[in-house]
Amino acid sequence: MNHLKLFVAPLKWHGIKLLEKQDIARRVFLHGQRYVSSGTSEPFLSASNSNYVEEMYYAWLENPKSVHKSWDVFFQNANAGQAYDPHLPDQLERKASFLQSHGLAQTPGKAEKLVEDHLIRGHHVAQLDPLGILDADLDSFVPSDLITTIDKLGFYGLHESDLDKVFQLPTTTFIGGSENSLSLREIIKRLENTYCQHIGLEFMFINDVEQCQWIRQKFETPGVMKFTNEEKRTLLARLVRSMRFEDFLARKWSSEKRFGLEGCEVMIPALKTIIDKSSEMGIEYVIMGMPHRGRLNVLANVIRKELEQIFCQFDPKLEAGSGDVKYHLGMYHERINRATNKKITLSLMANPSHLEAVDPVVQGKTKAEQFYRGDTAGKKVMSILLHGDAAFAGQGVVYETFHLSDLPSYTTNGTIHVVVNNQIGFTTDPRMARSSPYPTDVARVVNAPIFHVNADDPEAVMYVCSVAAEWRNTFNKDVVVDLVCYRRRGHNEMDEPMFTQPLMYKQIHKQVPVLKKYADKLIADGTVTLQEFEEEIAKYDRICEEAYTRSKDNKILHIKHWLDSPWPGFFNVDGEPKSMSCPPTGISEDLLTHIGNVASSVPVKDFKIHAGLSRILRARLEMTKNRVVDWALAEYMAFGSFLKEGIHVRLSGQDVERGTFSHRHHVLHDQEVDKRTCVPMNHLWEQQAPYTVCNSSLSEYGVLGFELGFAMASPNALVCWEAQFGDFHNTAQCIIDQFISSGQAKWVRHNGIVLLLPHGMEGMGPEHSSARPERFLQMSNDDSDAYPEFSEQFEVSQLYECNWIVILLPFRKPLIILTPKSLLRHPEAKSSFDEMVSGTTFQRVIPENGLAAHAPHEVKRVIFCTGKVYYDLVKERKNQDLEKQVAITRLEQVSSLILRRQGPWGDFQQRVPMLLNRYHLPERMVIAFL
Repeated sequence: MNHLKLFVAPLKWHGIKLLEKQDIARRVFLHGQRYVSSGTSEPFLSASNSNYVEEMYYAWLENPKSVHKSWDVFFQNANAGQAYDPHLPDQLERKASFLQSHGLAQTPGKAEKLVEDHLIRGHHVAQLDPLGILDADLDSFVPSDLITTIDKLGFYGLHESDLDKVFQLPTTTFIGGSENSLSLREIIKRLENTYCQHIGLEFMFINDVEQCQWIRQKFETPGVMKFTNEEKRTLLARLVRSMRFEDFLARKWSSEKRFGLEGCEVMIPALKTIIDKSSEMGIEYVIMGMPHRGRLNVLANVIRKELEQIFCQFDPKLEAGSGDVKYHLGMYHERINRATNKKITLSLMANPSHLEAVDPVVQGKTKAEQFYRGDTAGKKVMSILLHGDAAFAGQGVVYETFHLSDLPSYTTNGTIHVVVNNQIGFTTDPRMARSSPYPTDVARVVNAPIFHVNADDPEAVMYVCSVAAEWRNTFNKDVVVDLVCYRRRGHNEMDEPMFTQPLMYKQIHKQVPVLKKYADKLIADGTVTLQEFEEEIAKYDRICEEAYTRSKDNKILHIKHWLDSPWPGFFNVDGEPKSMSCPPTGISEDLLTHIGNVASSVPVKDFKIHAGLSRILRARLEMTKNRVVDWALAEYMAFGSFLKEGIHVRLSGQDVERGTFSHRHHVLHDQEVDKRTCVPMNHLWEQQAPYTVCNSSLSEYGVLGFELGFAMASPNALVCWEAQFGDFHNTAQCIIDQFISSGQAKWVRHNGIVLLLPHGMEGMGPEHSSARPERFLQMSNDDSDAYPEFSEQFEVSQLYECNWIVILLPFRKPLIILTPKSLLRHPEAKSSFDEMVSGTTFQRVIPENGLAAHAPHEVKRVIFCTGKVYYDLVKERKNQDLEKQVAITRLEQVSSLILRRQGPWGDFQQRVPMLLNRYHLPERMVIAFL
């Protein structure tokens, strides 16, 4: 048998040459046991693959039926085409003699297969659960090809007697360090230490060899996880702060919900390690999102928020916002990173109880900060997202957010995901909470490496986090750190977990805290003394007590301390608007004409557009000459005038570049050159703000959250999200309910995002026609008196004025626009330049301006309406010859004009008496609302 195996190298060469002649093989086997394509340096079969061929050949020699039929044919052809080489016996004899003289086994492929199997499946047997009662992958099955017992050597055709034989190592592995060969016993030991201890690695699904080899080197190289005594002392001090903070809260507020971090205290030094390493590699700004478990600890010990600001939140009289719980709040802080002595800015986003809802919001804000800094490669700004195991596996928005990670207009150039894997979701066992082996399997869809680590091994956690930070800043791709831990208490401190997980919590009650384990280890090896450890604890306890005393001051709370996205210079020092006036929104006619001309042209030479688009551009040019605009051109006027003022405009959503109804065409496509495009809006002026228009993935929840986050970064930008159809916003309802509607009341957060929702019953069926304006009215039931007072001036308003108001107002409110469908091309739905030039303003109400306005004493009925029904009413009024008897008034801004706590229409008559006083209405007047 061994004699036959020695023939494998020359046989492979002859076999492949034969197949090449038959035009079956496209590459040939050349020097160094590498298949190399002619004309390219890309390896065909290198390292593990070439040895895989060897293993298949060995199996075929023993039993041709043991391999797939295709391999049987391959080897038969190779044998048949092998010419006799008279020098072959001498070559084989010399090879065998060489191997024996160096004490090497003659089956190097077995070592390669052994390494490969541990590389791919070692995480299945890694010791990840600190409780020692569960398998992190929900499966107690041990892969048969992992050497967990001596008898499994037989899987590789090896025996116990082979353990001390020396094997040549594959060139792709780093377990040998500077050595090229090791004994089988040492190979197995090093593989187990790398892949089967407290770290489980999943990355072999990544299809980039360079990236895989980078990870292998980081973990396989002997001695890579050695820490200096100073690093160990720093880690211990961070664990002390993490654990003693939770202990302090438990002592002072034992009956309060805190959603503490007990059981995963290592998360605090883990985050600090990520931030330290990222700062070292040039990161200046880190934006974080997380659920409520451990949030207070992160605020205190990672963001470094003043402890008294946190403690005062336990006093109901001093809570920030509208009484939202303290473990939902966020903040923004600039400080010096002590590890690198560099300035670092940290922002923790506020998040509702919807655990993963903040994910796309964080990504949007990160993208915006990168955009405004010109950080196109993500070298200055990055994001960290923390997750719970149950939510990471169960919430669809996680998947939606991952799929934004590599899209040009949405990528943040890599995010570090940290999963706090409690191995339970509230009361639900993981075996009932997910179908995948790990809660992190969703990350595999974007080729993100996944590092599982036992959270009771602090040094392993720190090393994994350091590698994760390096990965993100080297390859600019996502990475997942899975902290396999436990939850010492119930879902919250008032919950009793023994009802549903009795065995798990019996073990948890016996569990020694990680701080004590690690402190005992360092004291035993002489890194620290018991006295130094106790002094560190006393020092932090004293800091907490002093902050607790200061927190009792009623003047301690400052709302600005809880803002996750402050806008310097936008508000006054008290956080209030600097004024309540809104300047006119009109612009000069020359400006309107210039924008109209560019919107009607192709500003790039030798660019061939579609013939149908040529007709649309000619129609725009004709409207510009006639000084009128339709909806699409009015939008151009709005966006273009912003860009001239240096205000960035971003329009995102499904099919927004062309427009769902083929009306916009902001991106032109060359009909003869693939992927060649032109955005005329970016050719208006030499010095202008950039215009971003981008088709999104087919997602509403994730993309709307992303755009909301983008709008948080700066008040001086117009950020719009357009639904493909207005009713599609219901799949993003969580973002609307939890952030857009209640963000200011809950978190004192302003946001000027604009939602464009195509609305109207036009042949699509009732469930696919309405953008459901009643929902937005219900969510807007706030006092509207903060808006500028209504005046008697009634100039006609336009879309561009509505958009300008979003920017010109001294505060920011979300704007919901129910956009038209058929009106996009309605001949009457046009406005004159006269209604948009300098001096004009946005009008929330457009009164009757026809015959009824000129003969008010003849008016018998006043109809208030909004939207496209106006044009139907005008047509029917004309058909019935009632143009003098019926006055029609349009409400352009429904909410904040008429909406009060009494209901949407309750006090309308009191709010706009001047509208009704214009007409000599009889005592029994008729007012209709449509």
